[in-house]
This record gives sequence, structure tokens and C-alpha cells, in this order.
Amino acid sequence: MDGSLSADPEVKMPSSSAKERGNWITFPFIIGTMAGVTLAGGGYLANLIVYLIEEFNFKSIDAAQVFNVVNGASNLFPIAGAIVADSFLGNFTVVTISSCVSFLGVVLLVLTSLLDFLKPKPCEIGSSLCQTPLKPQYAVLYGALVLTSIGFGGSRYSLATMGANQFNKPEDQNTYFNWFFFTLYSASVISVTAIVYVEENISWALGFGLCLAANFIALVIFLLGKRFYRCDKPEGSPFTALARVVVATIKKRKVLLSSRSEDYYYENDAKAKEAAATVTKSFSRFFNRAAMKTEGGIKPDGSIAKPWRICSVQQVEDFKTLIGIFPIWSSSIFLGTPIAIQSSLTVLQALAMDRRLGQHFKIPAGSVIVLILITTSICLTFIDRVFYPFWRMLTHKLPTPFQRIGVGHVFNVLSMGVSALVESRRLRIGHAQHHQDDQDSSTVPMLALWLFPQLILVGIGEAFHFPGQVALYYQEFPISMRNTATAMISLIVGISFYLSTALIDLVRRVTDWLPDNIDDGRIDNVYWLMVVIGVINFGYFLVCAKLYKYQNVEKADKVSVSDMTSS
Repeated sequence: MDGSLSADPEVKMPSSSAKERGNWITFPFIIGTMAGVTLAGGGYLANLIVYLIEEFNFKSIDAAQVFNVVNGASNLFPIAGAIVADSFLGNFTVVTISSCVSFLGVVLLVLTSLLDFLKPKPCEIGSSLCQTPLKPQYAVLYGALVLTSIGFGGSRYSLATMGANQFNKPEDQNTYFNWFFFTLYSASVISVTAIVYVEENISWALGFGLCLAANFIALVIFLLGKRFYRCDKPEGSPFTALARVVVATIKKRKVLLSSRSEDYYYENDAKAKEAAATVTKSFSRFFNRAAMKTEGGIKPDGSIAKPWRICSVQQVEDFKTLIGIFPIWSSSIFLGTPIAIQSSLTVLQALAMDRRLGQHFKIPAGSVIVLILITTSICLTFIDRVFYPFWRMLTHKLPTPFQRIGVGHVFNVLSMGVSALVESRRLRIGHAQHHQDDQDSSTVPMLALWLFPQLILVGIGEAFHFPGQVALYYQEFPISMRNTATAMISLIVGISFYLSTALIDLVRRVTDWLPDNIDDGRIDNVYWLMVVIGVINFGYFLVCAKLYKYQNVEKADKVSVSDMTSS
């Protein structure tokens, strides 16, 4: 192992093997696996609060807290899975093991719904005293939730990276990411509607059984495609090389920087030597000291004598790339936080509105936000098949990841503004009805259909910024950290979920905008606060994007344009 962060495993494969494996033949297997995993994970998680309350006699707040922990963990475990895939096991092994772990977790959930001794006795009708679960019952339940969180979290974004690794052209990778997210959102729609309906109206055992079947089918589909996959071969933890850059820089902090290329260690990298003139021009040139040759650092044969005192130029440049992209990543946290806040507040608004469609159907309040998933699924198809070809016809290149993310920011701010206007109107109607005489109290509340525009705007924004972020991180991160790159989206979702909870709690403490009865509050002010945060965050994103210099995407765009013109 040479420790380089940029050692491309595909380069080391025989050319004949590289041609036989990968490309679009693997697409049905990976997308089929993704659909099954999403159906299984979403089918149990979407209705977890209801299951805990109805079957395990949890109090509503306790059930919500458990749901928050499980939901957050499901979005944080992908980082652990990505690190393991990048450093030790590779994508194929991580996805296989994770799918088996999630399968065991869903098996335990099915057992808790089937076997009476694994759950407390139901509450007596009309009684407020309910039996709490016993310690063994807690152990089985929490064991199931831990296994499902680890399993579904570990496989989801490792699949994203593995699928992208099957393609060589950036254009194919962008198309793949669009279809990946289309599958993710479409399967989520099915899981939170059809499977949840089965759980609530037929039986929990059958609903969880459908999740188990989806998990099993996903694992079978994934294994069937093994002979077609182009599998990566990790060569040790890339984080060790990153740590070496920091340590070597600190040890040589008093060494004066040199502008001569021969004073730096390139580790037989001819391309890096050609770029030597630009090495010291980076804003983080302080770290260039890690690559400077010092006495006793290099052996006579050209290899490193003291790994924690000198690194290659490429390792230093990879480290600086991560430093440069971190501000872009951080701006996405406050892109996801308003969406998380809006999702919960929209359900509260729907509960206070007229949700009837015709005389015999009433929209469940919790199902209103499914419109986001539906909109995103439709828009992803439109973007890939209509918008991108039209954009390329006009400009002769594809939209950059920054442009796609920026569009997502704009739609996010617009959505919060529309949400504030709709809530202001709902409050005016509600207050007007409150002051009417009892004779006129038959006036119906505002229609819940007014919530649709804000949810549609969020869905359009997600169709732009989520795939844009995945494409950016995948192409800009060092090759040996591509699993970690795609999992950064999941980390954003997890942090945004917890941050939204903290922000709502802060608003409740310092204002009277969010009382128990939202008709007495000012949710519209909360949305206006999100607009202000969104505008400031968008400005921060624009500054970060302006200062950032593409490492790989710019080259990829040139390649795609040349390919297009030559054809």
C-alpha cells in the first residue's frame, strides 16, 4: 500500500476485466436493490410512532423521542458504513452484510407483532393505566431498532457509490444519480402509503412481513448481479493519510515554504510534477510543508522513511480539497433544517384545516407531506429527460453541481415564503370565524389543498439540490473516499433533523409562536424566520461557491463537451 488518497482501484484492474464489468448492465440490479431496501426501511420507520403507542403502550412523547433517535441514527450510520467500505471491506461486502443485518432486525419486528409474550398486554378500554413493557420485551424491541438502523443505514449510500463506480463518463454518473434519487423517492411514496395502510388497517404482522419480503428480495437481486459489478478494492484507511498531512505539517511548521518543484515529494506521480507551479498558490498553502523534503525523510530508493513526517503532494492536495469543500457542505445543513421544520409544522397545519376530498374521503394529516416525494420523483424524470438536454443544447454543457444546488436553495426559500403566506391566511380565516356568532359557526376551515404549493416547491428544490450535492461530493472527494462522499448527504439529513428539533425548542422557549393550540400561535413567523435564515444561507453558499475552485468537475465538463462535439 502506498497510502495515496488518489489510488484509483479501477486503474489497477486488468483492462479486459474493466471492459467486461460495470456500465449500464449493472443498473437494474443496483436500482432494484435500492427499491427493496427503501420499501423495507420506510415501511417500518414511517409508522414507528403509532406502533410504539398502540402495541407497546408508549406515551406519545416517549414514542416521538424513540422515533427521533432511530430516524437520526438511520441517517448517521451511513457515514460509518461508508468509512468501512472506503477503508477495509469495499462496497459489495458492506451492502451484503448491511442487508443481512437489516433482515435480522425486521425479523425481530415481525416477531414482536406476532408473539404476545414479546409485547405488553393491550390497554383496557377506557383505562388510562397501561402495562409498560418488561425488560426482555424492551431488549427485543430495541435490538430490532438497532439492527434495522445499522442495516438500512449501512447499505443505502454505499449502493449510491457502488452504482456510480460502474460508470466512467461523468454524464452517465449524473444520469445514474438522478435515477437513484427517483427510485429512492418513488419507493418512499409506496412505503409510507401502501405499507403503512396495511399496518394500520389489516395487521402489523402483515405490514412488517411486507418489509421483510422487500428486504429479502433486495438482497437476492443484489447478489444476482455480482458477476457484472466492477468492485473496488480498498487499500486501507484514507483517513490515516489525512492524519499524516496534519501531523507532518505541525512537525514542520517552522520550515520555510519553497517554490521549487524539486523540493517536494511526488511519489512517482508525473501529473503532479506538471502541476508543481501551482502547489503553493492555494489559500491553505500552509499544509504544503507536509510534502516538503527534509533531511532523513526520504530513503535512497525514493520511498518514504518517516511516514508521519512527509507526505506526497497529491495527498496534501486531496486534504486541501476536503478543507475547501467543507464550507459548501456546511451550507447544506441549513438547507435541510428548514425542510425538516416545515415537514412537522405542515402536519400540524393540516390537522387544523379541512382535509376532505369529496364526501367520503379525508386526507390523513401525516400523508400530506407525501406530496414532496411525489413531486421530487416527477421532477427528477423531467430534469433528466427534458431540462438537461435542453440546457446542453443551449450551452453545450451540463449544469454544474453548484448551479443545481443553487436552484435548490432558491426553491427552498420560495417554499418557506409561500408557507408563511398560507399560514397567515389560515390564521385570518380562523380568527374571523372565532369572532362570528354561533349562528354562523358552520363556516368550514381553510382547505388543506392550500398546503400543496409549498410542498410542491420543496419537492422541486430537492430534485435539484440533493442529486447536485451527491454529484459534487462524488466527483470532488478523493477517489478512495467516494463512499464517504455520497454518505455526506445522509449526514446532512441527520444533523438537520436534530438541529430542527433544537431550533423548534428554542423558538418555543423565547417566543409564544408555538403554543399547544396553533390557532393561538404564529407559525407564519416561524416560516418567515426560515426565509431569513434561508436567504442568509444562500448568500453564504454563493460566497463559498465563488471562492471554490473545481478539482475534477471542471475537467469532466471539458471531456463531456469534447465527446459531444466529436460525435
